[in-house]
Amino acid sequence: MKFTLALMTICCLVIPAQIHAQGCLGGDSDEEGMQIAGFFQPEFGYQFSEDEDSHSFSLKRARVAFFGNIPYDISYYMCLEFSQFILAENTGVLDAFISYSRLGPYAKLTLGQFKAPFSLEQNTACSGLHTIKRSGVVDYLASPQRDIGLMISGAHEDFLKYDLAFMNGTGIATKDNNTNKNIVGRLRVTPMECITLGGSYRYGTNPPVASGVEDEDERTRYGGELELTYDDLLVQAEYIVGEDKGSYTTGGGCGGEPVEIVEGSVDRAGMFVMALYMTPWNIQPVLKYESWDPNTDEDDDKVQITTFGFNYFLNDWTRLQFNYLYKAEDVEVGNDEMLLQLQVKF
Repeated sequence: MKFTLALMTICCLVIPAQIHAQGCLGGDSDEEGMQIAGFFQPEFGYQFSEDEDSHSFSLKRARVAFFGNIPYDISYYMCLEFSQFILAENTGVLDAFISYSRLGPYAKLTLGQFKAPFSLEQNTACSGLHTIKRSGVVDYLASPQRDIGLMISGAHEDFLKYDLAFMNGTGIATKDNNTNKNIVGRLRVTPMECITLGGSYRYGTNPPVASGVEDEDERTRYGGELELTYDDLLVQAEYIVGEDKGSYTTGGGCGGEPVEIVEGSVDRAGMFVMALYMTPWNIQPVLKYESWDPNTDEDDDKVQITTFGFNYFLNDWTRLQFNYLYKAEDVEVGNDEMLLQLQVKF
């Protein structure tokens, strides 16, 4: 614990940093006083099945954020979720954090509940996701998506950006369940204007999820990311590996419940690569390939998904997304999906 406190103090004093938001709406405001913004996403989904197809309308997200600056060097952000498709209750706090930036671009301190600084796609604002769903590897290995803790973040001009957080490791609105904190970090370097390289790391211990395990579970995650931009072309790629020791859960992902508790250790890995091109007609075709291996020591369990679709920007506040997800598992089960989502921001 003394080592953790010492490391936190050193980072506060010597590491350069950039001011940037961890909220699901993204962006920062330079204006004083409280501001309000939000978005909601009605959606239609069609799931194909070998037995019987299913389809439904839903409200994917419905969020309102309150944010602003207080003289001097204090900013705040709070985001509420109103969709029952996301939270069990009809209202819940997703983000609630306060930031202090007296040291300017060299160190910004953030305390509260926010997205963990791990993964390119996880830290893409929910209102700015390029596909309707995040990749499977991000859902499963970058969780918990939101957590409570302290973060130091910043940048050196446009060349280097970093985030380093000390978090409970137990997820949204949950107290820590041991005396250790999870360490989560993300570093991005932009050697040229058109290319950004990055990496993420997470390590933590928690009480075992399986009743027969005595020692605490260990969870380690490594991630690498790449982003290329050239005129109206955007290419993103990410690779994440994870190692769980002691016991672990399978299934679940972002917003889902764990399917099974397993005693033992497992190595998991996955990736995605995605390309988008903005045409003069405000239509942006999307092509994405992803692969997810829930156990690298086993065969015939890998899932591969190819997403075809487009984003149509009706104006600066309204976007229509269409995705067809072709799923090619090692054991084919016939569960492709077709998704249509309309988003309005305010």
